[in-house]
Amino acid sequence: MRMFARAVLSSCLVFGVAACTPSAPSQDAAEPAAPAPAPAADTAGAPAPPAMPGADRDAHGCIGSAGYSWCERTAQCERPWELAEREGFDNDADAYAAWCGVAPD
Repeated sequence: MRMFARAVLSSCLVFGVAACTPSAPSQDAAEPAAPAPAPAADTAGAPAPPAMPGADRDAHGCIGSAGYSWCERTAQCERPWELAEREGFDNDADAYAAWCGVAPD
């Protein structure tokens, strides 16, 4: 009985391993056909896809959705609340515009 059980277990093991091993493609097998291109979708009335996050750069390259706006005085994109804290002026649009030399929004 033990011999029979070992033979069955060995056979299952061999067939199991063989089933999991990928076989090499035969030389006669034709290459699979490339998928057909999808038909062009009619986008005349479709809404435009949403813009990628951070794609809202202004003329200076400042990303408004991240809180940045251009400051002439520092000649770089700044976050108004960070600049106000760093430079010691009030954190409001008028104070930022006065300090940076830009018109308030």
